[in-house]
Order: sequence, then C-alpha cells, then structure tokens
Amino acid sequence: MCGIAGRVTASDLVVSENSIRRMCDLMVYRGPDAAGYHTAPHVGLGERRLAIIDLHEQANPPLSNEDNSKWIVFNGEIYNFRPLRQGLLDHGHIFRTQGDTEVVLHLFEQYGIECLKYLHGMFAFAIWDSRTRTLFAARDRFGEKPFFYSKDGNSLIFASSIRCIVRDADFGTSPNFGAIDSYLSHQYVPSPQTAFCNIWKLPAAHFLQHTAGGEVKVARYWEPPSERTDCVSEKYGDVEAELLLRLRDSVRSRLISDVPIGMFLSGGLDSGTVTALMAQEISEPIKTFSIGFDEQKFDELPYARSVATLYGTDHHELVVRPAVAQIVPLLVEQYGEPFADSSAIPTYCVSQFARKGVKVVLSGDGGDETFLGYHHYYDTARWARFDSVPAFLRQGFGSLGKSVMGTLPYGNVSARIARACQMFGSSLPERYRTQLAVLKDEEKKACYTPRFQSLLNGHRHDSSLDLPWNKSMDDWAWMSRHDQHYYLPDCLMVKTDVASMANSLEVRSPLLDHQLVEFASGLPTSLKRRGKNNKVILRQAMRKLLPAQVLNKPKTGFGIPLAKWLRTDLAESLRAALLDERAEKRGLFHKSFLKRMIAEHAAGIRDWSNRLWALLVLELWFREYVD
Repeated sequence: MCGIAGRVTASDLVVSENSIRRMCDLMVYRGPDAAGYHTAPHVGLGERRLAIIDLHEQANPPLSNEDNSKWIVFNGEIYNFRPLRQGLLDHGHIFRTQGDTEVVLHLFEQYGIECLKYLHGMFAFAIWDSRTRTLFAARDRFGEKPFFYSKDGNSLIFASSIRCIVRDADFGTSPNFGAIDSYLSHQYVPSPQTAFCNIWKLPAAHFLQHTAGGEVKVARYWEPPSERTDCVSEKYGDVEAELLLRLRDSVRSRLISDVPIGMFLSGGLDSGTVTALMAQEISEPIKTFSIGFDEQKFDELPYARSVATLYGTDHHELVVRPAVAQIVPLLVEQYGEPFADSSAIPTYCVSQFARKGVKVVLSGDGGDETFLGYHHYYDTARWARFDSVPAFLRQGFGSLGKSVMGTLPYGNVSARIARACQMFGSSLPERYRTQLAVLKDEEKKACYTPRFQSLLNGHRHDSSLDLPWNKSMDDWAWMSRHDQHYYLPDCLMVKTDVASMANSLEVRSPLLDHQLVEFASGLPTSLKRRGKNNKVILRQAMRKLLPAQVLNKPKTGFGIPLAKWLRTDLAESLRAALLDERAEKRGLFHKSFLKRMIAEHAAGIRDWSNRLWALLVLELWFREYVD
C-alpha cells in the first residue's frame, strides 16, 4: 500500500527529481516506511511505501525490469501474486524481490494490457516504457485505490492524491462548478470529473495510455457480468454452500501479509461474516476494532461485542463523541475535493484507533451492493407499483403536478408533493437519481443564486451516471449494478481509502473480490432480496456462524448522530461557515434559504442534516483550496 506520483513530458530533459519528491512529500502518510524516485528524459516517477509484503530494502520503490527499460510505481495489493510469479518464472522472467509489485511489472512485460485480467486485488499503478516512451496506468475493478491525473499539452502528471496535482505550480487549477453541482446531488464528485478543471479521475476498472505523441487513451477493461448460467457448481450442489466456499477463499486470500492484520467489526452482517471466516483461518485471536456512540440509535457496539465474544477476538472499542468535529478541517484537506459522506468521520476514527495495534485490517465493504442490502433499493422499487398506469398518463400527470408545485413559493410540503409527482411520472433511472439526491431539484432551484446558475452554464446531472436501462431489466439488479459502477468506487471506496491511509493503515475488502461479485451477479434477485428482507442468501449461508442478534439485525449503516450534532455541538460552527461574510461574498447560495434550513433544523421542524453537511463541507473546501 503506497502513494504514487509521476510526470511524463515531451522534453528530452531529465524530469526534476525535486518536483516528484515534492508531490510524494504531500502524501508521506500513505507510505511512511520508504520513498524512492526514478527520473530520466521524459519521465519522473515517485512512490511512498507502506511496507506490507516483503519488508526488505530491495523491495523499496520504484522497481524496474531486468534491463531497466520499464519502471513501475504501484499502490495496492495483488492477492494472487505468488502463483502469477511462479508462472512468470516458468516463462524465464527474473525477480529481485518477493513481493507483488515486481510481479505486476513482469506480467505487463509478458501480456501487455491483457495483464489486467490476471490481477486479483486492489491497485493503481503506472508503468513507464522507455523504449516506446509510453505510460500505461490502471485502476482496480472497484476503485479501491485512487488515481488522479492532469494533462497540459504533451505533459501529463498523476498521483494517488489530488492534492499533489493541485499544489503543483506548473498546473493551474480552478473550480469545476459543474462537478460541484454534481457533488451537491450525489455527496461526491462522480468520475471522471473532479472538483477542479483539468484534473481527472481514472475511473474504476479502466486503464490509461499516454503515448510519446501526447495522446491519452482511457478505456474500460472489466464490468460485472449481467447474467451467468454456471453460478452454482455441481460439486457443491447448492447456492449456500458455494457462496460460503467463495467467501472463505476471498477472506483467506486477503490474509497474506508480513505484518499484523486486524478487522473492522461494525456489528453488521457484512463485517460479522468476514470476522467469522477470518477467525476460522487464524489460530491466534484476531484483533477486532469497533466504535460506537453515546446515542443508542447509532451505537452498534453490543452487536460487535457478540461476534467478538463468540470467536474470542482481541476486541477493542472506542466511543466517538462530538468533539471529533475538530478533525473535519483535516478531512477536508485530506480528501482534496468536497466529500459529504459523514461516515468519513467514524471511518477516520476507527482507522486511527486500529493503527495503534495493526498495519492492515479487513472490512465488510461491498456487501450491500453485491447482496442488495440498501434501504434505498426498496424505497425506489416500491414506486414500480404505479407502473401499471400507462406511461403517457403517468408522465403527463407527473409533469403537470411538478410544474404546478414549482410555481408556488418554496415550502416543505409543496416540495415533497412535487417530488412525489416526479417519482410517479418517472422511469427507474430518474426515480433512483431523485431518491439518492442530497439536494433535490426543487431545493437547488430555491437555493442556487443567479450567479451560480450562470457558472454552471447549463450543466445538468452527469449523464455518465445513466447506466443503460430498459423496461425488461430487473429493477433490483439494475440498481445494484449502478452502485457498483458509481456509488461504490466514487464514494465508499474513496471514503475508506482516504480515511484509512491518512492513518497509514491498509484496508482490504473480501466482499469486493471480483470473482465473488461475478458469482453473486448471476444469482436471481429472489435469492438476495425479498421485499424489505435483504441479503437473504448471505444470511442463510452464515446462519450457523453468527449470533442470531446479528443475523436478524436490520440494516443501519455506518452513520453518526449528525442531525443532533448540527443542532448542538456543531451548530455554531455551521452558522459561522455558511452565514458569514466570506461565504456570502462567494455568491453561490441564497442566504435566506440557508438561514431557513439552519433554523428549521435547529427547531426540529425538518431534518436538513445531509444538505447542511454537504454545504458546510463545500464551504470549508473553498476556503482550503480556492480562496
């Protein structure tokens, strides 16, 4: 696990090592154990290393092939690197290290772009070929590891952290207001955009090629299959047995490490599943880390404790209190662009807590997308009961109702009626976008100033988030695939990567094993979701391995008492940021609407916490990166 950076230029001059070193110095936390640089005509590469596998000095970055014609900087873990290494040895490749980075380099030598299909793991890497003056970079299938880049003429710069590019004096940046509008819809900036003009994310499951002529090609190399016919093998007979086998294999493969490994134990089904299977693979007690809150509604410590007791783990607990708000400016700086998933706070806290005892943890990330766990799937799908009404009638009535409500002054009741009309008259993609939106369309209309509207220049929600859909598709399967394409890599994985790596902690997610996901993608919806009952097949497979209270526990998410905190401990900070002269001069939002949201939230009239949090984070981001 590391932080990588680099620069490719058309110039024959050797790239300045100092420029690469400066980028790497901004992400020491991603790799505090070692640093290395390679500079030559046309290229500069750098890496900060968090040593997990092969702790010897010869494994320090960057690494090259036998004749030094190819160089690699690598961030991540390849869980099947040992069999790959043996296959490459059989082909005559020579290795100097025992780790996975060198395997990726030789695999590229052997197979070119096709090397990606052999890699099982999480990764973002860049390989420089000095003979062709070509840079090849790729990102893992679910975006567990980040990759940002910017291009100026025939030059390209890339890094694991957007801060490295923003702070580079040679690459000017300015706010991307269209991306900021998307952020206010989704709570994150969707790939490939960032909150800065001319800085891009390499999307998950994509590769990038930068040629000697300065051309950039970006293409997808993998996506979850839409259907399978061989998802249940004859050997194991039934789905539960095969699912459990695949879960065990996924957990086992992620236990390879030369440093201690622990587990994020939240108290939910997903983390409980990984903990149970992990405990059965390791002879000594595993270290488990859980956090809770004083507010009982958000406290899952009793559930986590029941799993820890059952498996005799070395269990550690931390209670998070509102004073943690002091880390919010730190998170704004670390994320580099506005990011409003408030669970970043507990993720940061549990990462900081766990790092005191281990260097690597496993987590339960990915189970909700794979096994249909989210409440919003049900909340969206239930509108399908109106689809028996002819589409032209629904659309006409929905448009009329929304139009009538839109003529009225903004009110909570009229806004909700307008939203209901929109849901009634829409198809699944529009319903899903509306259901998940932080600031709804009618709220943006009431909140955005004419200046902000002009800066958007007609921008509407990012059409790249419109996954292909037709009426014959299964609604649940479409929503799951949508999250796997967008929400999972652009929000959840970003949250986990930044919060954990800010504490020099590696997080591995067995439920994101791509072969496991491919298997689950082929299962019928009825095995994963039945009305409000989620993760049906996973619960069945784990029924003998987890306490009943965890198996029967409703989905709660990794939330914080944000609504209460914004009424109490954070109330003053909220008003100071959103209503002061500095924010008003920015001229993006109507101050009267901001005052209304804050007042209604403080009085308990309406819960505006998600909207207010998104606006607060945005304002703090402007102050950190733009002002």
